[in-house]
Amino acid sequence: MTKPDVLLFDLGGVLVEFSGVEGLRGLLRTPSDQAAVRQRLAACPLVRQFGLGALEPSVFAEAFVTEWDLVVSSTTFLSEFRSCSRALLPGARELLDALRPRYRLAALSNSNAVHWDRNTTELGITGLFDAAYSSHQLGCHKPDPAIYREALARLGVPAKQVVFFDDSEPNVAGARAEGITAFRVCGVEQLTECLREHGS
Repeated sequence: MTKPDVLLFDLGGVLVEFSGVEGLRGLLRTPSDQAAVRQRLAACPLVRQFGLGALEPSVFAEAFVTEWDLVVSSTTFLSEFRSCSRALLPGARELLDALRPRYRLAALSNSNAVHWDRNTTELGITGLFDAAYSSHQLGCHKPDPAIYREALARLGVPAKQVVFFDDSEPNVAGARAEGITAFRVCGVEQLTECLREHGS
């Protein structure tokens, strides 16, 4: 791998602890296992619309509480939902600090207005990057080809100058289809090892 100009990172599962599935399970009126909740979340039209910036937070929360039959109000749910983006994973900040002198650092996340605001204003995560993009801002989701093309356009670099890291294989495959070198990694340890193996 030739030395890239930009390292592009997914957030949740790569650099950030995210507890969406487990947190939601405790709010369900009817108990459900983790795998079932994860599958239902992935297929939920409301989550997708919110992640595309098509719903206001209050509208999303009210509809979600009703559709999922939660035991809390929409206001309480939105507060709990916001906190699903927990914190940087141990070692993430130090790794980014070590990489920053040698690369432009950017983030590309399937996110929404609530989690993105928390990541920005409360956790200070987006400020660790030279550029940070969310699906709700771009109007498209990974692995939609449009999101990679838009990120490249905003970064002002060709695909061959970017290396991308994500914990989702479909998202990695989507990036590779656009000519981006991409790797699937889960957590800081795997990310660090991947960087080391490829000379970064």
